[in-house]
Amino acid sequence: MILMASLTGAVLSCGTALAAPAYVEKAISDPARPAEDTKRDVHRLPAQMVAFAGIKPGMTVVDLLPGTGYFTRIFARAVGPKGHVYAYFGPQYDARLKTSGVDPDNQFSDLKRTYSNLGTIHGPLGGFVTPQKVDVVWISDNYHDTHNKSYAADVAAMNKAVFASLGPGGVYVIVDHRAVKGAGADSTEKLHRMDEDIAKQEIEAAGFKLVAESKALTRPSDDDAKRVFEEGEHDHTDQMMLKFRRPG
Repeated sequence: MILMASLTGAVLSCGTALAAPAYVEKAISDPARPAEDTKRDVHRLPAQMVAFAGIKPGMTVVDLLPGTGYFTRIFARAVGPKGHVYAYFGPQYDARLKTSGVDPDNQFSDLKRTYSNLGTIHGPLGGFVTPQKVDVVWISDNYHDTHNKSYAADVAAMNKAVFASLGPGGVYVIVDHRAVKGAGADSTEKLHRMDEDIAKQEIEAAGFKLVAESKALTRPSDDDAKRVFEEGEHDHTDQMMLKFRRPG
């Protein structure tokens, strides 16, 4: 099912009170979610984030650079048995995984036993590709990392490839730690934050249109200038939530 929507030409600014549908709340309440995930919900606000993305039953969603699967699990329940989720892994941790005896091509094998609608893709970020047209590509707290040396990604090629993977009207959702305005490109490496204006420019250059922004994770107490590196610190940062649409 390809997400279709008309473009109004205006960017919707969403506050913090975006209601989550019942199927999203049910996905958040999934008993298969580990305790280390659920205890983070109070800060990560997953119900509001999934509602903002517009993820619905029957959709095909890509969780790009999914980490330990915090959102992957939620998406798999939210799209239901008629939907599908792909966890897309880049090559940046391959050497470390192999040292630990983990096959990079078979990550999330345990999750796939729990969620029958989950598949994994392992490949270069600049060569991003999906087996079928998808409705949503989601990247949370990792877009800035794609600019860093350890990821060695061609970001422009990645964004164009994401555009190509989406059906007309499909959306690309970016959630990331916000850098102080005008921080520049080096804030990704120095602070693990993203200059919001640069993110918008890069993604729109691939053909996307910015259609919505949410303030749900805006946190004025964060000055946007501290380095994000401590365990759990990213759950308390000031974050951008941007939704881009492929025209059609």
